[in-house]
Amino acid sequence: MTKTTELRELPDNELREHIENARKELFGLRFQHATGELENTAGLSAAKKEIARALTVAKERGIETANG
Repeated sequence: MTKTTELRELPDNELREHIENARKELFGLRFQHATGELENTAGLSAAKKEIARALTVAKERGIETANG
């Protein structure tokens, strides 16, 4: 999990990469959950919050992200 202050220190291109990677991780977790392989479902909530944190920082900077 990345703190908001750490996200604010990232350059724009690294912030975009972080958002992309977090979305891929969430997709993987959702897939595992759907197939019954995911044991700890708290990771879904944490991944969603991570994406929201990063998107908030991107929006503050006026950065365009994929899918948003």
